[in-house]
Order: sequence, then structure tokens, then C-alpha cells
Amino acid sequence: MKSYITIGLLLLSNIFMTLAWYGHLKFKSLKWFENTSLVTIILISWGLALFEYCFQVPANKIGFQGNGGPFSLMQLKVIQEVITLVVFVFFSMLFFKNESFRWNHAVGFLFLILAVYFIFKK
Repeated sequence: MKSYITIGLLLLSNIFMTLAWYGHLKFKSLKWFENTSLVTIILISWGLALFEYCFQVPANKIGFQGNGGPFSLMQLKVIQEVITLVVFVFFSMLFFKNESFRWNHAVGFLFLILAVYFIFKK
């Protein structure tokens, strides 16, 4: 059960992280944000990043073996990176129509799956 909670919290964390890091790139297409200063964009991103940390910290605390969770530190990091890339691909395909998912991206994901396999191999 802790593994599902950890992965769910990491997923939520990465959704907010992706919005904080890349969401502002779409602000210029929104009338309300078209004249927003860089400082304002940074503050909005920090606000979103706060929610990222509200999910990331508990995910790592719950999921870490040293706290009774199911994952080693290396496993937690690899899970987080894979989730980050999956969320980013969905985000970029949904909000940035000029981006495409190409064969080299698929090969990269295959290597990530192999990385997960090797990290989790006993």
C-alpha cells in the first residue's frame, strides 16, 4: 500500500513541478498573463512549486526504506525521474501542439525502462 501512496504522491508532485517549470511558457497565449513581468512569473512558479514539495516530501518520507517504506533511495530517485518524464511528455503533447513524440524519444524511454529494471534488480 505504501508503494501506491508513494507513487501517487510523486505523480501529483510532478504535475505541479511540470506546471511550475514549463507552464509559464504558455502564459503569453493567455490574455490575462500577456503583460506579466518575469518577477510575477517567478512568484507564480514558486507558488506552484510549493504544492510540488507538499507532495514530494511526504512521498519520499513514506516510500523510503529507512522510514519503513518499500523503496531504497536509488529506487525512489529512478521512480521520480520516470514519472517526471512521463508527466512531461503528456504535458508537452497536450499544451504544446508543435512538439512531437519521435522515435528517438521512444528509444530513450526504452532505456529508462531498462534503468528501472536494473535499479530494482536484486
